[in-house]
Amino acid sequence: MLHGGRSGEHDVSLLSARSVMDALEAASFEVIPYFIDKTGRWNPSAIVPEPGGNPGIDVVFPVLHGTFGEDGTIQGLLELADLPYVGAGVFASAACMHKGFTKRICAAGGIPVAEFVEGRSWEEEKLLVDRAESSFGYPCFVKPANLGSSVGISKAVSREELEDAIQFAFRFDDTVIVERAITGQELECSILGNETIEASIAGEVIPGKEFYDYEDKYVDGKARTLIPARISEEDQSRVRALAVRVGRALNLEGMARVDFFREAESGTIFLNEVNTIPGFTSISMYGKMWEASGLSYPDLLRRLVRLAIQRHQRRAGLSFAR
Repeated sequence: MLHGGRSGEHDVSLLSARSVMDALEAASFEVIPYFIDKTGRWNPSAIVPEPGGNPGIDVVFPVLHGTFGEDGTIQGLLELADLPYVGAGVFASAACMHKGFTKRICAAGGIPVAEFVEGRSWEEEKLLVDRAESSFGYPCFVKPANLGSSVGISKAVSREELEDAIQFAFRFDDTVIVERAITGQELECSILGNETIEASIAGEVIPGKEFYDYEDKYVDGKARTLIPARISEEDQSRVRALAVRVGRALNLEGMARVDFFREAESGTIFLNEVNTIPGFTSISMYGKMWEASGLSYPDLLRRLVRLAIQRHQRRAGLSFAR
């Protein structure tokens, strides 16, 4: 069990990991916790990045949200170590962590995404502001491209607020996304599988404030969740089908939570983002949506471990030399 990490989501990881460890131990798994502190130090010492170098480990369960855990870096280490691990592979993890690449890949597959523009920290900020204003205007949202749990996200309704929001987002990443605000419902759907991907019942998040930010998720506790979401059966089917399409477009394996917006005016369902290591706290939607779909939390964890082993066995037959 890998938990903690250097990201801004360190504390969320600890909450998720405690829940997962308790459930795995209750299901008769022997859990070896690997804690990574906020400076990147491992306890016990880090996994050895070479095949056969970690004889006491059968499967790795990364519960590392955000940077250095959900972005392909830890997955690359585990590939070098030739260890089975739960969740998406290197490419899918990296692509889903970067909100711009997620949107571009999915849009190429015909999946609706909200209009957005992207800027880099070394570019003139005015150019990004001008592009956002000319593309979709206000209100809009500003997000660090590579971060989760709504860290660094702001809503802007004027040029001054947009400039401030961009500067704030650049504190967390050197790439920033500005996207059109969508008025409507926030929907989520859990997916599970490798070659075959299944989708859970879709749920809904009702923010406790103007939008679903970090405090609303983990501090204030005012946000509410509904399972199933307050949508028609037709829209339930659309969300679940779109979630599977997202999984295939991004080569997702193991698990992911796919987040959508349903625009009130048009009824269009837009992809928001993909979480390859979704929260596993007591209030987290990933497990709750599977429970509502008939898959208990312990059985979900067993499935995830099996999927990790099956993928590793499948890839063991590949040749990496001529």
